[in-house]
Amino acid sequence: MKRNQREGLKSKFIEALDLPKDVVLDIPRVTVTGKVGVLVENHRGIVEYSSEKVSVNTSVGLLIIRGEELFIKYVLSDEIFVEGKVKAFEFEE
Repeated sequence: MKRNQREGLKSKFIEALDLPKDVVLDIPRVTVTGKVGVLVENHRGIVEYSSEKVSVNTSVGLLIIRGEELFIKYVLSDEIFVEGKVKAFEFEE
């Protein structure tokens, strides 16, 4: 079975059982709290950190958070919380 077929079957299985995709497929969940915070779940580590940019590795590429006065409030094995004046965030492959 080809990889695309496996992924398609996996997605259909997850939908049929109503399972959370972020947990089963190990994809990141990003929760933005207004312009003051970003919670990243299912991360793979911090790549870059400054008061204007935080880059977090994920299974789908780098998540880049840009802003002012950014700081990492906490880091756990499966989540990171960034606070500050969040201006933008994007994924890069």
